[in-house]
Amino acid sequence: MNDPTESAPLHPETRAIRAGRADNDRALAPILWSSTTFVTPTVDEGRRMAVGIGPTRFYSRYGNPTVAGFEDAIASLEGAESARAFASGMGAMTAVVLGLCSTGDHIVAQRQLYAGTQLLLQSVCPRFGIEVTFVDGTEPGAFAAAVRPGRTTMIVAETPANPRLDLVDLDELGAIVGPITVVDSTFATPLAQRPLEHGVDLVVHSATKAIAGHNDATIGVVAGSADYLDWLYSFAVIQGANASPFDAMNALRGLRTLAVRLERQSASAQRLAEFLEGHPKVTEVRYPGLASHPQFELARRQLDLTGGLLTFEVAPGEAGALEAGRAFVEGVELAQLATSLGGPETLVTHPASTTHASLTPEELAANGITPATVRVSVGLEHVDDIVRDVAAALERV
Repeated sequence: MNDPTESAPLHPETRAIRAGRADNDRALAPILWSSTTFVTPTVDEGRRMAVGIGPTRFYSRYGNPTVAGFEDAIASLEGAESARAFASGMGAMTAVVLGLCSTGDHIVAQRQLYAGTQLLLQSVCPRFGIEVTFVDGTEPGAFAAAVRPGRTTMIVAETPANPRLDLVDLDELGAIVGPITVVDSTFATPLAQRPLEHGVDLVVHSATKAIAGHNDATIGVVAGSADYLDWLYSFAVIQGANASPFDAMNALRGLRTLAVRLERQSASAQRLAEFLEGHPKVTEVRYPGLASHPQFELARRQLDLTGGLLTFEVAPGEAGALEAGRAFVEGVELAQLATSLGGPETLVTHPASTTHASLTPEELAANGITPATVRVSVGLEHVDDIVRDVAAALERV
């Protein structure tokens, strides 16, 4: 079956539907290749696959047809030469950092990060003799100023950043010469931004989130040039954090509807953000689609869609910030208290006690996270129902 994404300049929304079908034959749905191992026809062929790059019918830690379909789809969407899927977003990020950096290397990273990535950089990297410098990713020139020529191997950025949706200027990042530039683009997805088009070397996704989109797949992915992915492949096989065929199948299925889901969620999030911005029990709202976002102009230039994530601060009141945050997230009825994002259900998260609970009070403060911070992943319910639920929960604070 011919893949039209290889012969015609299709829009990303179309590519998301048609990409990753090389092994489908005439089937429309992704095919699950659940086998862990495949018959090797000859000794010579076995050796070729054992020492080669990306065999899909050898042993599933090396590669798998279903997983390869998902990788091909992400590479197509990102405009990348290659991609590699992992068992989770953190599996992907860990492989990038430890697979491409060595003892004595130096990494520059932003402070505004998902806590898992921050812990990897500040706790694990030093154990392997990899030094990390943290900078304010929103400050123009901060990444470049921290680079040590001849020593800095990698720059790690996350945009929009978890949970306050801080943005990094991708053009500025991609213009830095020398270090490998890596962007976690989970919140945006390839439908909202494509970092490689800005000169960035590698893009990472926790595809568990909006890409898979149904809260039923745990999977990560890295996309970029064939040279970097070939180098990363050997480490990935040794690391063993490969994606399961079942999760890759679900992620491919989710990818087919990503465009319409993200459009709906972006529109609903914009409406909810505007409602919250005028609410007396809310002291701050962070959403890239609001003119009040400190990087609103960058968001307009860089993001095709502003996404389904927003963060706000509940007014502390007499009971204090923690009780205010707790009262809200435990007071919603339609929305549900959970730590993930990007699925069909509206979810509320209390970052200080969950996604960023491993950070110290000082680190939380540096990231702008308080006990009253609430992150909302806007789902696919009718926007009037979402707003009504949030409004009722705020009244109970």
